[in-house]
Amino acid sequence: MTNVIAFPLPPNTMTGEIILRLPQVKGRCGLGRASIYAGVKNGTFPAPVKLGERAVGWLASSVDAWIQTRIQASHQKVAA
Repeated sequence: MTNVIAFPLPPNTMTGEIILRLPQVKGRCGLGRASIYAGVKNGTFPAPVKLGERAVGWLASSVDAWIQTRIQASHQKVAA
């Protein structure tokens, strides 16, 4: 008999957080891979969460917060 763990919901939604992989992050924020990783290195873009040995993802809430700060900064420049 095989042990199968069944979740009523996908595991990432059980915590209320959604994890985005790189293609989703790129589509959501409009940046390319190099710009995303440069921003992570410079501390200007959210750092990814390690998912496995060779996999990372970003919390959707962190990416969305980053997008909101960019929008606010853009509006402040226009108003000034």
